[in-house]
This record gives sequence, C-alpha cells and structure tokens, in this order.
Amino acid sequence: MEKNNIREQQITRTSLIGIAANLLLAGFKAAVGLLAGSIAIVLDAVNNTTDALSSVITILGVKLAKRRPDEKHPFGYGRIEYLSAVVISAIVLSAGATSLIESVKAIITPTTPEHNAVTLSVIAVAVVVKLLLGRFVKAQGEKYNSEALVASGSDASFDAIISASTLVGALITLLFHVSIDGWLGAVISVFILKAGFEMLLDSFNDIMGKRPDSEITRQIRACAADVPGVLGAYDLILHNYGPNSAIGSIHVEVPDTLDARSLNAVTQAVQNTVLENFHVFLTVGFYVIDTSRQADIDRINAIATAHPGALGTHGVNFDDERRRLSFDVLVDFTVHDKAGLCEAIRGELSPVFPGYDIVINCDTNYSD
Repeated sequence: MEKNNIREQQITRTSLIGIAANLLLAGFKAAVGLLAGSIAIVLDAVNNTTDALSSVITILGVKLAKRRPDEKHPFGYGRIEYLSAVVISAIVLSAGATSLIESVKAIITPTTPEHNAVTLSVIAVAVVVKLLLGRFVKAQGEKYNSEALVASGSDASFDAIISASTLVGALITLLFHVSIDGWLGAVISVFILKAGFEMLLDSFNDIMGKRPDSEITRQIRACAADVPGVLGAYDLILHNYGPNSAIGSIHVEVPDTLDARSLNAVTQAVQNTVLENFHVFLTVGFYVIDTSRQADIDRINAIATAHPGALGTHGVNFDDERRRLSFDVLVDFTVHDKAGLCEAIRGELSPVFPGYDIVINCDTNYSD
C-alpha cells in the first residue's frame, strides 16, 4: 500500500510540473505567435496546451484507479489508467486535426510572419525546456510504471523537435523573406496526429491484454522453479488489472513421491514467493512426474521439439495400467495447424512407445 501511495504521489508531482511548464510555454508561444502572425508558433502553443490537459487527465486517472475493489469490480479500478490514456490520445488527435485544417488554410492564403530576436529567443528556450521536460517525465514514467507519463515524456521530447522546426522556419523567413509557415504547420499537424494514433494503439493494446513483459515472466517462472520440490514451472498466464496489479496461474512439475501435505506446502511456497517478489497472486496447478522415467521424458521432448513451432514439452504422464501416455506441447503462434503438428509428433512417438494411447495437448504460448 505504501509503495502505491509513493507511486501516486510521484506521478502527480511529475504531472504538475508538466502542467506548469506547458502552460508557461503555451502562454509565451501564443503571445509571440499572434504578435508575429505565425500560424506555426500558435499551433505549437496549442500543442503545449493539450500536453497540459493530458497531464491533468493523468492525475485524475491515477486518483480514480486507486479506488478500492468492490462487488462490481472485485479486481479493482487499475485499468482506469489505460482509459485515461485513451482520452489523452483523443485530445491529441483532435488537436492534430484542428492544426492541420488551420495549416491548410494558411497554405492557401499565405501571410509573411514578422519575426524578430524575441520570437527566436522564445522558440529556442522552448526547445531546451521541452527536451529537459521530456527526459524527466519519461524517466519518472519508466521508474513508476506509468504508461501515461512515458507517453507524455516521449511527446514532450518530440515537441522539442517540432519547436526546432518552427525555429528553422522563422530563420528562413528572416533570411530569405519566404514564408513556409503554413507548410511547417502542416508538418507539425501530421506529427501530432501520428503521435496520437500511436498513443491510442498502445492504450488499446493494454486494454485488450497484450503479451506480458518477457523479462518479468521469465523471472516469475524461475522464482517458482526455485521452490524446493518443484522440478519445473510452465503455463504462466498473467491477467493485468492496472500498471501494478496482476493475477495469474502457473503449472509446476513435482515428483510423484510427494504426499498431499507436501503438495500443499509447495503450493503455498510458490504463491508466497511470487507474491512477495513480484506482487502477483498465482493459482498453482500440478504436473506429477515419474522421475524414474526421465530418459523417456527427455526422448519425448527431443522428438517433439524437432518439429518447427514446437517449443517444448512438459507434464509428461505415463499410465502403464491403462497404457496411456499424455503430455503438453508448447506451440508457437506461427503454427496455424496445431492438430497437424500434434498428429505428426504422435506418429513419431507411436513406434517408440508401442501399445500406448498417446494424448497430446497443444498449449498456447501465452508468455515467454
């Protein structure tokens, strides 16, 4: 709980710094742009205003996501942060579309801006401020696992490039008395739209349920496999309910020599260890392994993984009384004919284990 409070405080603090910086820049740019008659600078100011509004929504999203779970939402409200990112994306797209319309008007009916030393100074300062702000906000977002802050930081760094292009346009106007203001505004608008679409896609991926981070899933499986009595950890599935909230399930292989009391101890150890180290609650299932047949298990794995797309086997079970052999094959997403793959593996194993009914379950590769 204390960790979540610190995260909320830091995200709020970072967002407030972003709001103050963007509003200050927006005010200066708007004033300079209107005085100089530069549509590019005015649109840059609008972009800063939308950045400030994005920071406000980030704060609201974090506050709402912190609500306690209830009967209607037993897993909490953490995904509100992803919805707030969707709203931010919509604001950015709206600003980009408006900017593009105004820029096209400026191209059709061009005017020559009146730039001076003050204009250039304001733009130059804006470039430096945006670069520093972008690095700071993005670093805080990565530190506290906030997609909204990371997006805001990247957007701020990108804004610095846009402001730099505006500065180039102003210098061209001063040196050559040629206005490319409308064209610059159009380019800026396109980049704003691009950033908005990318933010929207990232938010939708979070809501739909994207593949969990490979490094984290490998660490969780390794953590579970290190528990005494566990021979291997497989089938890890994680369901994300916010940046710092996840539940899931995992299967572990255990020797067939363990009794029910020992299995219960293994379950608790796996759950507690993963929860303590990764703040993820896992439901634990078992594959009971006959360790005296390790050579057969290794042979099955070698035959299966010789087929393209078969990543590995686990949960091998020999039922000699019923003459039944069953196991799982982890299949890559590149394999479209899972049934055909399983049939091919079964065909190669039949002569190796004659008289056995071979049952193969194709597992989806949900995590690395």
